Amino acid sequence: MNNVLSIQSHVVFGHAGNSAAVFPMRRLGVNVWPLNTVQFSNHTQYGRWTGSVFDADELQNVIDGIGAIGMLARCNAVLSGYLGSTEQGRAVVEIVRTVKSVNPRAIFFCDPVMGATGGCTVEPAIQDFLVTTMPEVADAMMPNHIELEKLSGRTIETVEDAVDACREVIGRGPRFILVKHLIDRNSRADTFNMLVVSATEAWFAQRPLYPFARQPVGVGDLTSAVFVARTLLGDSLRDALEHTLAAVNAVVKATYEAGRYELEIVASQDEIAHPTDRFPAIRVAGNDMARRGLGLGVDLGLDRAFD
Repeated sequence: MNNVLSIQSHVVFGHAGNSAAVFPMRRLGVNVWPLNTVQFSNHTQYGRWTGSVFDADELQNVIDGIGAIGMLARCNAVLSGYLGSTEQGRAVVEIVRTVKSVNPRAIFFCDPVMGATGGCTVEPAIQDFLVTTMPEVADAMMPNHIELEKLSGRTIETVEDAVDACREVIGRGPRFILVKHLIDRNSRADTFNMLVVSATEAWFAQRPLYPFARQPVGVGDLTSAVFVARTLLGDSLRDALEHTLAAVNAVVKATYEAGRYELEIVASQDEIAHPTDRFPAIRVAGNDMARRGLGLGVDLGLDRAFD
């Protein structure tokens, strides 16, 4: 069985960070070792919360304890999410190096949380650390639209722009990038876009965008978790994208239909494992590839697609 060390925030009430990620990965058949960067009573979008940020030395201390019993070699992947300080970021880098020293095949998935995503405010110094350091360390990154713009230093308006931006970041180290939420000027306003890109392929897919009065928190954390699990279970990038989009859609749809603010993750657990709805991905190319004459434009009613 695959084992994932998940280094993220934790809320006691609700679903954000590890509270949104651990259960879905376990439901998909992946074992999870949760390591919390913060413990809050609830996510911060409620406007009030209690709790604290854990000291970076404590994160390393926990990993040293796992190493002391000889279990780190069983870690197949590290997933990092919300960081409460730059010191925590440096600790994550050291933890990844420690894991890879005993298991070189371990994969580091970095969710570069830079905004209020997940209900936690991120300081500018942490954002700078994620931009300047993590692409060289991560095997895979999972930004949203704004985070991809910061990572690449590009303005992104279309799917093709996003592919180019992903390839810019891939040139610094990651093998592939999942764009968890992509804003595309050519897409309909009632659609939610996702994209996954490697050096040789790119896949784009859409699901419905539900008109919440107040958008639920933790969708990005859930998205990253499902994608990590499906990748470890052997899915291709396309299959992992399609399963992730369908599973997250099921959770968000159930949350909207129930009139809830917190994600209906437990109630949707069977749909996370075996989604009913499917959203086929289409192959796309970036502007740079299109200018070189690679790909054939096909009108699929979404954006310019290249198949």
